[in-house]
Amino acid sequence: MRLRIATPDDAAAIATIYAPVVTDTAIAFELEPPTADEMRRRLIGTLGRFPWLVSLDDVGLVSGYAYAGAHRERAAYQWSVDMTVYVRAASRGRGVGRGLYEALLEELTKLGYAQAFAGIALPNDASVALHEAVGFEHIGVYEKVGFKLGAWRDVGWWQKTLCSYASEPVAPKAFDATGNF
Repeated sequence: MRLRIATPDDAAAIATIYAPVVTDTAIAFELEPPTADEMRRRLIGTLGRFPWLVSLDDVGLVSGYAYAGAHRERAAYQWSVDMTVYVRAASRGRGVGRGLYEALLEELTKLGYAQAFAGIALPNDASVALHEAVGFEHIGVYEKVGFKLGAWRDVGWWQKTLCSYASEPVAPKAFDATGNF
């Protein structure tokens, strides 16, 4: 497995990985899968501030992706991020998600973020196991917060501390998508 910074050219592969998660599961709360153009727009919008990584399989195809985004938009939240990861069905169970998350967490720590959060639609034992394997701790559940596939769905929340606290923290650095990873 090879990891690199995602580029707009990865949008179609990312949309292909995400589409069945949207259409066939309650894991993602979108009701219609985003197009490749929409995914490209999201990717470009994210890379200006936060990391977005892809994994490549042995033949160079995108096998998964992970990215971070703002936890909330108010200034006092600037040291916190939300994270997510998705892996192509044929690549699951091979350490792709863990590799992406470990690299993303390392990058977020270098950038100066203090807390990472992940929301997981429940039940989702595989995602819970992945998050806990990389150090996230369960902090609560939003009960019946979304309606999808004919049922109300809960979302569990997990949190991971990335760095120690300073009384006067420095603002996190912006992610340089043109740099090497």
